[in-house]
Amino acid sequence: MREPGVSGPGLFCMGKNRCSSRIVSTVENVSLRIVKIAFALLTGSLMAAENPRVEYAMGVRAEEHGNGTEAVARFGKALSLDPNALPLVNKMVEYKLAADDRAGAVKLLRDLSEASPDRLDVQLSYANFLEQQGHGDAMAQKLAIDVLEKVLAKRPGEMSVITRLLVIFRERGDQEKAMSLMEALPEEDPGAAEIYASTSRALFKEGDSAARERVDGRYAKALAAHPKNPELARTASEYFRTTDRLDRAIEILSGHTKAAPWSLDLRTRLGVLLFSAKRDDEGEATLKEVIEIRPKSGLALQSLTKFYRLKGDEKQARHYGAELLKLRGGSPREFVVLADEFLAADEPRAARLLLEKGVFDHPDRPELAMKLAVATRRDPETRAKASRLFREAEAAMGSQLKPDADFLIESAECLIEEGQSKSAEEKLRTAIRSYPPEKKKETAAALRRLAGLWDKENRNAEAARSLKQRADSLDPP
Repeated sequence: MREPGVSGPGLFCMGKNRCSSRIVSTVENVSLRIVKIAFALLTGSLMAAENPRVEYAMGVRAEEHGNGTEAVARFGKALSLDPNALPLVNKMVEYKLAADDRAGAVKLLRDLSEASPDRLDVQLSYANFLEQQGHGDAMAQKLAIDVLEKVLAKRPGEMSVITRLLVIFRERGDQEKAMSLMEALPEEDPGAAEIYASTSRALFKEGDSAARERVDGRYAKALAAHPKNPELARTASEYFRTTDRLDRAIEILSGHTKAAPWSLDLRTRLGVLLFSAKRDDEGEATLKEVIEIRPKSGLALQSLTKFYRLKGDEKQARHYGAELLKLRGGSPREFVVLADEFLAADEPRAARLLLEKGVFDHPDRPELAMKLAVATRRDPETRAKASRLFREAEAAMGSQLKPDADFLIESAECLIEEGQSKSAEEKLRTAIRSYPPEKKKETAAALRRLAGLWDKENRNAEAARSLKQRADSLDPP
C-alpha cells in the first residue's frame, strides 16, 4: 500500500532504485518531446519565412532522391529569395546547361555580374564561364577580357585577375598586352616575381638578354623585400641555377639562410649547390650544421654519404650511410652490404646497431638475422647475448639458406664458451669447407682455430699438426 498523501510516480514504485529510474525515464521522454516540438516550430517558422537555406537544403535532398524537377524548383525558389548568392547561381547554371539552355545560363551570370560589379568572386566566375563555354569563340573571349579588365581597373595589381589575363594573352599570342600586364605586377610581391619569370620564359627566347635582366631585377626586388620567404628563395635560386649562374643561386640561398636560420631545407639545398660549385669545404660544413640541428635530415645525410664516397673517406661514408639507412630504411641487401663494411673495418658496434634496424624492418629475412648474430658476438658490449641470436637465426634459416663461414665461426666460438666443443668442431669443419679458394687467410685462421681446440682438449694430435701445416701453407706466419 502507498503511504497516505503520496501520489504520482510513487504509486508505481516497487523500490527506491526502480522509482528513481522511472522518474529519470519520464523526464527524458518529456525532454525529447520538447526538443521535437521546438525543432518543428523552428522549421515551420523558417518555412513560413521562405528561408533560402531551407529551400537549398530541400533541393539537395531532392537531388539525392533523383527528383530533378523538384530540385530545380527548390533551387530556383532559393535563388529568387537570395539572388546575389553565387553558389545558387552556379547551381542553376548547371541545370540550365544540362537542359541545353546556354543563353539562360549566360543571363544568370551576366545579371549577377552587373548587379555585383565590386565582387571579385562573381566577376572571375563570370569570366571563367565565358571562356569555358565560348569554346574558342572570339566574342565570348572578348567579353571575358572586358570583364577582367574592368575589375583590374578597379583593383590595380590584383594577382588573380592579372594571372588569368596573362594566360589568355599568352594563348592568343598577344605579346604586347602580355608585356603590359607583366609590368603591372607588384614589383616586391614574391608570387608576382615567379609569375613574371614564368611568363617571360613563355614569351621570349632563351637567349634574350634584355628579358633575362628584367626577370633578374624582379627577383632582386622581391628578395630584398622578403629575405625570409622560403618559396621565393627556392624559386629564385633555381631560376639562376637553371640559367647557368650557380654562384648567384648560392648567394641567394646564403642570404636567405642568414635571414632565416631556421630554414633548414634550404640550408641543405645550399650545401648541395656548394658541392656542385666545387666549394667542398663550405658544402661539408653547411650540411654538418644541418645535421647537428636536425639529425634526421635525409637529403643532408645522402649528400654527405655521396660526398665522402667520392672523396674516398670510407669511414665517414659508412657513418652517414648508416644514419641514412636507419632513417629511410632500405632493402635487406643494402643493410647487409653496409654491415659487412663495418665488420671488415672492425666496427662491430656500428654494424650491430645498423642490423638491429634492418631486422626490425625485415623480420622475415634470415640473412639479416645471421649478420646481426655475428655483429652482436663481435661487439664486446653485447657478446653475452649472441648465443640466443645464433639459435634464432639458425631456426629462421630452415633448409632454404645455408649459413656463411663468418656465421659458422662465430657460432662455434659461442659453443666453445658454453662447453659444447663437439658441436663447435662440426661448425668449424663446415666453415673451412665453405670458404672459397681466394679466402686463404680466413681459411687458415679457421684451420688454426680447430687445431687449437683439439690441442686444448688433448685429442687428435696428429690431425691438429696436419691442420697447422695446411694453415701455414695458405697463410705463412
